[in-house]
Amino acid sequence: MQATFELDRQGQEAQAALLAREELAREEEARPVIRLEGVHKTYTMGDVEVHALRGVSLTIREGEFVAIMGTSGSGKSTTMNIVGCLDRPTRGTYTLDGQDVSALSKDERADIRSRKLGFVFQGFNLLSRTSALENVELPMLYAGVDTAERHRRAVEALRSVGLAGREQNHPNQLSGGQQQRVAIARALVNNPALILADEPTGNLDSRTSVEVMEIFQRLNRVRGITLVLVTHESDIASYADRVVIFKDGRVKKDYKVAAPRDAAEELRNLPVIEDDEDD
Repeated sequence: MQATFELDRQGQEAQAALLAREELAREEEARPVIRLEGVHKTYTMGDVEVHALRGVSLTIREGEFVAIMGTSGSGKSTTMNIVGCLDRPTRGTYTLDGQDVSALSKDERADIRSRKLGFVFQGFNLLSRTSALENVELPMLYAGVDTAERHRRAVEALRSVGLAGREQNHPNQLSGGQQQRVAIARALVNNPALILADEPTGNLDSRTSVEVMEIFQRLNRVRGITLVLVTHESDIASYADRVVIFKDGRVKKDYKVAAPRDAAEELRNLPVIEDDEDD
């Protein structure tokens, strides 16, 4: 009997090892969306040089959901600015979706942003005098998408974040959570290679934060969208599959989350709160 238990245990260990190898192989096959190699960023302030990044190397592959954390001055915001093509490294290389964007001009970076990146901000950044539909259509307007296609994609994006029927509402007719959903829909409409979310739950209450994380997890798991989220909240980071922690301009830790929190499951166990349309 003891020999049988030992064989069963060995068999389970062998199966676990095989699954781990298969998971590693899948990760290695996924193409890199972000690849930073030896990235430095130095700012000159008068006679003083501030080293914001000190040789950061980081690869994020297609389909990953990564949370970036760090205290003020750690380098996480500078990294996000570079990843979002809002700034350039002083030295080192940044490859986005197979293209070296390290030395692109300001206009070239703007073109990359409109085609390959979707942004979600803490403050929503919606135009107050335009409807939810028009806010979502805006990136496509800049990209030259025709009117009918803009409308179709905007309606679909709003539906995908649970805002069907709210297309004509203005931001002041939506709750904070609904406004953030509009912002997520806007980030989706140009089918970006990557969505960057900068403190997306910073202005939201606890339940609404879980609702937003449920949308992010669904987009990542169902549609395979690559997501990079900056947060200072460890409980929000625990919804991601991987956490990267910055300190003093370097990557201090980079680890897989063993058991990410399941936002959909948590929502099922939370009391329902009706949206306040006049909020």
